[in-house]
Amino acid sequence: MVFLLRRLCFYLAAFIAAATINFFLPRLLPGDPIQIMFSSAGSTLSPENLEALKLTFGFVDAPLWQQYLTYLASIFTGDLGLSIKYFPLSVNEVLGRALVWTVGLMGTATLISFTLGTMLGIVAAWRRGSKFDVIFSVSAIIATSVPAMVTSLVALYFFGFTLGWFPTGYAADPALDPAFSFEYISSVIYHAILPIITLSIVLTGGFVVTMRNNMINLLGEDYITMGRAKGLSDRTVMFWYAARNALLPTVSGLAIAIGTVLGGSLVTEVVFNYPGLGNTLYHAILARDYPVIQGQLLIMTLAMLTANFIVDVSYVLLDPRLRRA
Repeated sequence: MVFLLRRLCFYLAAFIAAATINFFLPRLLPGDPIQIMFSSAGSTLSPENLEALKLTFGFVDAPLWQQYLTYLASIFTGDLGLSIKYFPLSVNEVLGRALVWTVGLMGTATLISFTLGTMLGIVAAWRRGSKFDVIFSVSAIIATSVPAMVTSLVALYFFGFTLGWFPTGYAADPALDPAFSFEYISSVIYHAILPIITLSIVLTGGFVVTMRNNMINLLGEDYITMGRAKGLSDRTVMFWYAARNALLPTVSGLAIAIGTVLGGSLVTEVVFNYPGLGNTLYHAILARDYPVIQGQLLIMTLAMLTANFIVDVSYVLLDPRLRRA
């Protein structure tokens, strides 16, 4: 309990620090969102309407410290204000709609890549020096070295435009009305296949390399030799002796991946025009939509801190030695 309370206090302080940076960061960007709206209206708004817009979106001429306190209060009350780009929708509504698509896309890709990458890394380390190890290790390094934008564009060009196997954009067929029907659900799955494959390729390589290196470092330990001397099967030694201990650093990588799930993949979502949190953040930055930018960054921060806290607890469960530390 003392350990959990210490970690909770640490993450609470980290969240407040991140929220503070989140408050000042958008305000350092050039351009005023209200002036952008005023300009896009063709200068037809009167000065009175301009002031009314500022009051509507909370851009008051108050001291910065007052704005900061109001911002902190809005965080803990859950009222993130109105979106500028998607007015009259609130920030909660805008991010809530995008969250569903991002969790489905990024969550599926993360689970696939973690499971596949961990298993390939275990087998590659156990059979190090073999053709299996060489092929998958080199492939994993190449996958992690190529930027996500390149992978997404290449996949979109060949499988979307050239071969026409998959759609080139959107989360579902725009001609269909959203409904809990087989036609709409199958369209959603069909549109998500190519982005999921692209994200899985990018993420799997990192898990393969990490797990392989962790396993190799442990294969020379005395307890591995003892397990083999007992006559245990290779499968038992590989999974229950080596892989279990090598999994600890990989869990940290999984936490980072889970934290980025709620941030969305900005590059992939923009390339495939997928209506997730990453794409929403991109358009919010272009429109200087401060409330949406701040809300999205808060979600990413909270998700990352929560994932790291779960990792801290998982470490204690996976490695009993830490309970006595």
